[in-house]
Amino acid sequence: MSKTPLRQTSRSLPIALLRARETVMGPVREMLSASGVNEQKWRVLRVLDESGPLDQSLLAEKACLQLPSLTRILKAMEEQALVTRATDPDDRRRSIVTISEVGRQVIEDHAVANRALFQRLEAAYGQTRMETLLDLLEELNRTDLKG
Repeated sequence: MSKTPLRQTSRSLPIALLRARETVMGPVREMLSASGVNEQKWRVLRVLDESGPLDQSLLAEKACLQLPSLTRILKAMEEQALVTRATDPDDRRRSIVTISEVGRQVIEDHAVANRALFQRLEAAYGQTRMETLLDLLEELNRTDLKG
């Protein structure tokens, strides 16, 4: 029986992306560990702080979360007073999410550590290479593999 050859796992894009994610996210998780905010909540806060109030579907997309997961996460975030949700007055089926002052304070409390973390990463990896990597990842994100 012949085996279909596959790439070595050391050169597998999915595995390489997971390894790189852990390299970056491990220190972020550590930074957030004392705050009661996990990486998913952090992404939601960052997106809302940057974008302003958003419809839940768009927030899920921008924060790289599945909508059912976001719905569960938002419930917890509301209980922590990190965000508020309101019905869209123009479309009562839509829910608009807004960061609260408590949520903004979480970002502010971690801003210096977050900036220092990514400055260390950029210093170790190189600013030009970091920008190139981000550009390549954005390009990869736009690639349609559903063919």
